Order: sequence, then C-alpha cells, then structure tokens
Amino acid sequence: MKSYTLGKTERLKSRKRLEALFKGGKSFSHFPFRVYYILSSESKAEVHTPPLVFGVGVGTRNFKKAVDRNRIKRLIREAYRLQKQLLVQKLNARGGRMDLFFIFTGKEIPDYSFLFQHMQTVLQQLEQRIDQSYE
Repeated sequence: MKSYTLGKTERLKSRKRLEALFKGGKSFSHFPFRVYYILSSESKAEVHTPPLVFGVGVGTRNFKKAVDRNRIKRLIREAYRLQKQLLVQKLNARGGRMDLFFIFTGKEIPDYSFLFQHMQTVLQQLEQRIDQSYE
C-alpha cells in the first residue's frame, strides 16, 4: 500500500545539506517554481535516511506577511506529498538519493489545483533527469 506521508526525516533542514545543495546542485525553473536538486548514490553511512529529502521556501519580497508565506508552503508540501511516489520508486530502483528544494517564485497566492498541476510537471521533469543521470 502506498504511503502518502511527509515525515520529519523526509524534510531538508540541515544547513550543511542546504549549503551543499545550493553550491553544488543543479537547478531549473518551471513557473511558479525554481527547483534545486542534487543526486547522489546511496552510501552506507546514510542507510537510515530516505531516498528523497524535500524542502520548500517562499521569499519575503513578494509576500510580506508570514501567514501568506506559510499558506503557500503548506499548499506546496501537500501537492508534493501526494505525488512524490513515482520519484521515490525510481530512486529506490536505481539505489540513489536526491535532495530537493523548491522556491516559490510567483507573485500571487496560488490555489491548490494550480500548484498540484505544476508540481506534477516538475516531478516528471525530475524523473527524466534521474533517468538521464543513470544512463
């Protein structure tokens, strides 16, 4: 049975990993997201960490109120949580790991259906990039 969870261990919080992601990772844009990711192979030291670790950010430039930023982050996390399964399965099959960070670049508070559709497109692009990197 599929597990549609986004637990504490699946969240990208470590300053070290975030710094490594922004310095050495790859990125692409797909409105309304800027996506940063880094692929690595599974190491024995990281056996207990999940194959896909996720973070999200919303800038204060376009959204001054924390309430608005938190709402957008909550919607993004929910859209991701429901659609991440194919990416996790692909990483498990390849024996890889991925750190992933989304930055919301839109200027208005989106509705959930808009984010869900665009999240689906971004995750499909990430699947293709995983396939390309393991060829």
